[in-house]
Amino acid sequence: MTLPSCPKCSSDYVYQDGNLLVCPECAYEFSAEDLKEHEVVIKDANGNVLKDGDTVTVIKDLKIKGTSSAVKVGTKVKNIRLCDGDHDIDCKIPGFGGMKLKSKFVKKV
Repeated sequence: MTLPSCPKCSSDYVYQDGNLLVCPECAYEFSAEDLKEHEVVIKDANGNVLKDGDTVTVIKDLKIKGTSSAVKVGTKVKNIRLCDGDHDIDCKIPGFGGMKLKSKFVKKV
Protein backbone atom coordinates (compact mmCIF):
# COMPACT_ATOMS: atom_id res chain seq x y z
CA MET A 1 0.00 0.00 0.00
CA THR A 2 1.41 3.40 -0.92
CA LEU A 3 0.80 6.12 1.60
CA PRO A 4 -0.33 9.58 0.51
CA SER A 5 1.73 12.73 0.96
CA CYS A 6 1.04 14.96 3.93
CA PRO A 7 -1.90 17.29 3.11
CA LYS A 8 -0.39 20.04 5.27
CA CYS A 9 3.27 20.19 4.13
CA SER A 10 3.32 17.74 1.14
CA SER A 11 6.01 15.59 2.73
CA ASP A 12 6.48 12.10 1.27
CA TYR A 13 7.73 10.62 4.57
CA VAL A 14 4.30 9.82 6.02
CA TYR A 15 4.04 6.67 8.11
CA GLN A 16 1.15 4.73 9.61
CA ASP A 17 0.59 4.58 13.36
CA GLY A 18 -2.48 2.46 14.11
CA ASN A 19 -5.44 4.03 12.30
CA LEU A 20 -3.69 7.36 11.81
CA LEU A 21 -1.16 8.56 9.28
CA VAL A 22 1.60 10.74 10.75
CA CYS A 23 3.94 13.24 9.10
CA PRO A 24 7.33 13.33 10.85
CA GLU A 25 8.25 16.71 9.37
CA CYS A 26 5.31 18.80 10.58
CA ALA A 27 3.81 16.37 13.16
CA TYR A 28 0.41 16.47 11.43
CA GLU A 29 -1.82 13.46 12.16
CA PHE A 30 -4.66 12.53 9.82
CA SER A 31 -6.72 9.55 8.70
CA ALA A 32 -7.54 8.25 5.24
CA GLU A 33 -11.16 9.43 5.73
CA ASP A 34 -9.86 13.00 6.26
CA LEU A 35 -8.27 12.89 2.81
CA LYS A 36 -11.52 11.82 1.16
CA GLU A 37 -13.30 14.86 2.64
CA HIS A 38 -10.71 17.25 1.17
CA GLU A 39 -10.75 15.81 -2.36
CA VAL A 40 -11.93 18.33 -4.92
CA VAL A 41 -14.50 17.04 -7.39
CA ILE A 42 -14.45 18.81 -10.74
CA LYS A 43 -17.71 18.74 -12.72
CA ASP A 44 -18.60 19.79 -16.25
CA ALA A 45 -21.39 22.19 -17.25
CA ASN A 46 -24.01 19.41 -16.89
CA GLY A 47 -22.79 18.25 -13.47
CA ASN A 48 -20.95 15.12 -14.65
CA VAL A 49 -17.78 14.32 -12.68
CA LEU A 50 -14.61 14.70 -14.77
CA LYS A 51 -11.49 12.52 -14.45
CA ASP A 52 -8.02 12.57 -15.97
CA GLY A 53 -8.08 11.13 -19.49
CA ASP A 54 -11.72 12.01 -20.25
CA THR A 55 -12.85 13.46 -23.57
CA VAL A 56 -14.90 16.66 -23.50
CA THR A 57 -16.46 19.06 -25.99
CA VAL A 58 -16.52 22.85 -25.76
CA ILE A 59 -20.07 24.26 -25.28
CA LYS A 60 -19.31 27.93 -26.01
CA ASP A 61 -17.02 29.85 -28.37
CA LEU A 62 -13.92 30.67 -26.31
CA LYS A 63 -11.77 33.61 -27.38
CA ILE A 64 -8.06 33.00 -26.94
CA LYS A 65 -6.33 35.78 -25.07
CA GLY A 66 -3.77 37.63 -27.16
CA THR A 67 -5.06 36.39 -30.52
CA SER A 68 -8.00 37.03 -32.82
CA SER A 69 -8.92 33.34 -33.03
CA ALA A 70 -11.34 31.33 -30.90
CA VAL A 71 -12.05 27.73 -29.96
CA LYS A 72 -15.40 26.96 -31.59
CA VAL A 73 -18.44 25.26 -30.08
CA GLY A 74 -18.29 21.49 -30.48
CA THR A 75 -14.50 21.23 -30.51
CA LYS A 76 -13.60 17.82 -29.08
CA VAL A 77 -10.73 17.74 -26.59
CA LYS A 78 -9.26 14.32 -25.77
CA ASN A 79 -7.20 13.14 -22.82
CA ILE A 80 -7.73 16.04 -20.41
CA ARG A 81 -5.76 16.48 -17.18
CA LEU A 82 -7.34 18.04 -14.09
CA CYS A 83 -5.38 20.66 -12.18
CA ASP A 84 -5.87 23.22 -9.41
CA GLY A 85 -6.88 26.80 -10.01
CA ASP A 86 -9.56 28.79 -11.78
CA HIS A 87 -8.81 27.08 -15.11
CA ASP A 88 -9.03 23.50 -13.85
CA ILE A 89 -8.54 21.54 -17.10
CA ASP A 90 -5.14 21.26 -18.79
CA CYS A 91 -5.32 19.95 -22.36
CA LYS A 92 -4.08 20.09 -25.93
CA ILE A 93 -6.60 21.43 -28.43
CA PRO A 94 -6.08 20.38 -32.07
CA GLY A 95 -4.90 23.41 -34.07
CA PHE A 96 -4.17 25.50 -30.96
CA GLY A 97 -1.80 23.47 -28.77
CA GLY A 98 -1.57 23.35 -24.99
CA MET A 99 -4.22 25.31 -23.14
CA LYS A 100 -6.13 25.54 -19.86
CA LEU A 101 -9.93 25.58 -19.79
CA LYS A 102 -12.61 26.16 -17.19
CA SER A 103 -14.76 23.11 -16.53
CA LYS A 104 -17.96 25.17 -16.73
CA PHE A 105 -17.40 25.63 -20.51
CA VAL A 106 -17.12 21.92 -21.40
CA LYS A 107 -19.32 18.83 -21.31
CA LYS A 108 -18.23 15.22 -21.00
CA VAL A 109 -18.58 13.05 -24.12
